[in-house]
Amino acid sequence: MTVGRIIEGRDYPVLTCQVSTKVSEAVATLSERRIGALPVLDGDKLAGIFSERDVIYRLHEHGPGVLDKAVAEVMTAPAVTVEPGTSVLAALSLMTRRRFRHLPVMENGTMIALVSIGDLVKHRIDAIESEAEAMRSYIQTA
Repeated sequence: MTVGRIIEGRDYPVLTCQVSTKVSEAVATLSERRIGALPVLDGDKLAGIFSERDVIYRLHEHGPGVLDKAVAEVMTAPAVTVEPGTSVLAALSLMTRRRFRHLPVMENGTMIALVSIGDLVKHRIDAIESEAEAMRSYIQTA
């Protein structure tokens, strides 16, 4: 299974912010939308990703003044990305190794989606449960 199959049929836009967005505004978006990260764009190009962890680390390093800075000053850059053809297991492995929870999905240099570790884990659990049910059914009929 690929990342492309997971994002197939999504018909809602990915929430993003611009590099010039104030950290306080981006934090408000994270809080109001109950999400963990925002892709950061420079115009229409992906420049990085801004996450809850970025906020915590920078608050610890620089104090509350960080809230008045531009997201570009505190985001994680460059963003690690995947393509639609990336396997779910490869994406999960990448997220585990690099210790992050969100991956922008890129196609022809354009971000088309954002997947979370929750999206990928849900898919794996559903697949495993489906396989287990098929095995139970096969055993009962054999």
